[in-house]
Amino acid sequence: MDWDACVERGREAVRVQAWGEACEVLGAADVERPLGTGDLELLAEAADMVGRCGDAVTLLRRAYTAHAEAGAVGRALRCAYWLCKALAWGGEFAQSGAWLARARRLAETEPGCAECAYLVLLEAELHFRAGEFPQMLEAVRRLPEAAHPGTDPDLAAVTTMLRGLALVSNGDIAAGLADLDDAMVAVAGGTVSARCTGMIYCAVIGICQELQELRRAQEWSDALAEWCAAQPDFTGAYRGLCRVHRVALLQLGGAWPDAVREARLACAQLTGGYGEGAAGGAFYQLAELHRLRGEFADAEQAYRDTLHHGWDAQPGLALLWLARGRREEATAAIRRALAETAEPMRRARLLPAAVQILLVGGADGPREAAPAVDELRAIARDHGAVALRATAGQAAGAVRLAEGTAQQALPPLREAGRLWRELDVPYEAARVGVLVGLACRALGDEASAGLELDAARQVFERLGAGPDAARVRRLTGGEERSPLSPRELEVVRLLARGSSNHAIAAELFLSEKTVARHLSNIFGKLGVTSRTATAAYAFEHGLVERDPSA
Repeated sequence: MDWDACVERGREAVRVQAWGEACEVLGAADVERPLGTGDLELLAEAADMVGRCGDAVTLLRRAYTAHAEAGAVGRALRCAYWLCKALAWGGEFAQSGAWLARARRLAETEPGCAECAYLVLLEAELHFRAGEFPQMLEAVRRLPEAAHPGTDPDLAAVTTMLRGLALVSNGDIAAGLADLDDAMVAVAGGTVSARCTGMIYCAVIGICQELQELRRAQEWSDALAEWCAAQPDFTGAYRGLCRVHRVALLQLGGAWPDAVREARLACAQLTGGYGEGAAGGAFYQLAELHRLRGEFADAEQAYRDTLHHGWDAQPGLALLWLARGRREEATAAIRRALAETAEPMRRARLLPAAVQILLVGGADGPREAAPAVDELRAIARDHGAVALRATAGQAAGAVRLAEGTAQQALPPLREAGRLWRELDVPYEAARVGVLVGLACRALGDEASAGLELDAARQVFERLGAGPDAARVRRLTGGEERSPLSPRELEVVRLLARGSSNHAIAAELFLSEKTVARHLSNIFGKLGVTSRTATAAYAFEHGLVERDPSA
């Protein structure tokens, strides 16, 4: 082996982001003769990019030790930063903390070192994970004095990104988004390392989604897709997390088959050990797609997987229970989730589902849902995101329609529909269209109602939103033929609303024995074995009349 030529070839592979080749070539050279510290760092980055967490950790430990022994404190601290992050991504938080403590001791030997800022970055990230946002901001405010843009592009870019994240987390949305955009400009310039690029893309797109800044999130997601396509070897944990963010945007944009494919890839990638802490987010996105497509059993399993990986499955799980006729459980779950959530943007994810669920609760539904609408409007005013304004208008219109004030429901619904169309979110626009159609019907304008409902049905059918399409067909008199007799349909509808055999018998003037016989026949025709499965079938196939906001 020509060792020098092999190392040079490996360096070139890193330069052109051929990560698999870099791992192979530099790895072979390292076996022949130990690499120098600079090349160890390159090999560690390549291992990180192809998802070989264990190898990256080993290489970074070697590089850190060599730098520290040589007195190169700054370079050692840079290695410590990526080492601590790699250990954390692998779920080894105790080891990550131990290496951070070791790096702090080393930093004390050279307190004026600019790379000491890397340790402040880690401190700020720990505060963020713990939800200690004021402490995070306090830590980040020490960074501009320590970081020197131009001398270390990674340090400058991550500093800007974390400052933006800290400002957003503390309520200064405009200033935070400006910093996040600045970080993305640095990434787009190609001066930061690949692993830093992946990390910043994921963080910025994620916070934009949380803020419902959908246009911004889509713009950066498109840029990320191009960057990922240019380096097919990139399969590390950040690629999996980037996929999770992309799934959410694909779902919103109506590309549901692509979203399902990406969600499954993300689940597989993030359950491979490296980045498993983020796997719950991938399973949640997959569960949401299954739920919207009417694949309720698959959705329930994916929500279970979400919980297994330590992520909250709400509000999706509550909406699934509602769709399966388990209204009381859905109501209890969404109330519990809201009671334990204080952060406004997280509540903004729960409140629309709360409105939808509460409005199915009967005459008291609008009164119970009204405070959730008021809170949504307040959050939308404070944060200004277009999607939040659309969500608040949609919820307000649904409540007014349920109250019987269809004329007052139309203005917020029309505005919500316009905003969703501007954002190119077809599913939500179609849901608003259904509400507009029902409002028109309530006002005696059946012709307009038919047009609105038919337009919504076409969107649902194109997307594959089976339960929504079935509901609209029922609303327009186009209900699919059922294998059940009219009497059996009456029994199923009462069963799906939670009625006991005794209550069904009383409602239909039948004996309980006759109801039991009807149920036996229904089970056989539908291919189910329980009352719960029968209720699920009824909701999936539009056999049960729902509140207009459902």
